[in-house]
Amino acid sequence: MSKILIRGAKVLGGEPQDVLIDGETIAEVGTGLSAEDAEIVEAGGKVLLPGLVDLHTHLREPGREDSETVLTGTRAAASGGYTAVFAMANTFPVADTAGVVEQVWRLGKEHGYCDVQPIGAVTVGLEGRKLAELGAMHESAAGVTVFSDDGKCVDDAVIMRRALEYVKAFGGVVAQHAQEPRLTEGAQMNEGVVSAELGLGGWPAVAEESVIARDVLLAEHVGSRVHICHLSTAGSVEIVRWAKSRGIRVTAEVTPHHLLLTDELVRTYNPVYKVNPPLRTERDVRALREALADGTIDIVATDHAPHPHEDKDCEWAAAAMGMVGLETALSVVQETMVDTGLLDWAGVADRMSFKPAQIGQATGHGRPVSAGEPANLTLVDTAYRGQVDPAGFASRSRNTPYQGRELPGRVTHTWLRGKATLVDGKLT
Repeated sequence: MSKILIRGAKVLGGEPQDVLIDGETIAEVGTGLSAEDAEIVEAGGKVLLPGLVDLHTHLREPGREDSETVLTGTRAAASGGYTAVFAMANTFPVADTAGVVEQVWRLGKEHGYCDVQPIGAVTVGLEGRKLAELGAMHESAAGVTVFSDDGKCVDDAVIMRRALEYVKAFGGVVAQHAQEPRLTEGAQMNEGVVSAELGLGGWPAVAEESVIARDVLLAEHVGSRVHICHLSTAGSVEIVRWAKSRGIRVTAEVTPHHLLLTDELVRTYNPVYKVNPPLRTERDVRALREALADGTIDIVATDHAPHPHEDKDCEWAAAAMGMVGLETALSVVQETMVDTGLLDWAGVADRMSFKPAQIGQATGHGRPVSAGEPANLTLVDTAYRGQVDPAGFASRSRNTPYQGRELPGRVTHTWLRGKATLVDGKLT
């Protein structure tokens, strides 16, 4: 078994230490470590974090391999410092059976750039009318614990209640895409001053907030767990904060793009900024950052949504919604949360590794950087600043809103169970 000695790394942003990896495990953490025949990685004060975990990734396979595949998506994940991702169910066919989730899980095992945990659909075909095979997907080799119709809202309260009751039996969680469909018919962007000036159909905050309010009450009623996907408004923050104060078992995520970008960018009519939920106001951005800092929002999740060039390079109304995010997420979090003083690197590890692993029950991930733990790690050059160039992405798609933008931080190394998947910024 190979040995790797990482010298002088700031573990979770603390004082420089050495970390010895022996095979798949962290053997020792301390200062002045040495090991015969170990490969030496000179960290030079870079920050060492537990491997990142993304609870919300679209890998598109099966069915939309023109956008992304499990291989290209996991390579993008490794480039961004991730060692585990949860793959959303809106594939073709939909991941609503044990057979499909096992297919995705096995593809992840074959490619090996990061662990892939499938998310099962809540309803058959994402149609919102009949519960999918939740128990069978949980009992499959994939061991599904998270279920979501993401891309669509489970808007029927009876179906949502039944799903919450069902997953409670095995400790699962329903991840809700909070979007009241009747309130967002024809919506193109956030409803507000900018949408009125541009004459684009508005997407009101209440379309998100009303569903979250209903679902936290349903979760309280049945004593089950609900997770809110891509929370995006200040009002949503207050509802989740209230629910947590009552002891309701709710968790929530925010995307990097909702921490940085606002609906003012839509004035360019560049479809790269078209996303679901839409970019909101500066007030919402401030509220989201504060909520992530104080723990009201539990985690950062990318909602990595790759699309082929032709689906985004068109007029605004016809463009697909979504942005790629795996390869830029950590840089955006550094820009918005660390460099602003709202979080330290231990807080980043909590929001991007420890808690998402806990919510999704990702065994072996989100563990402390200490002896005896799996060597799932990422090394970050936090002093780096550079322009985002999508031509260098590992993802098959290039629909990033950050092209040409200068962002801080660069993942230089990623290890999955002691095996290097990224070395000096290059995939192995």
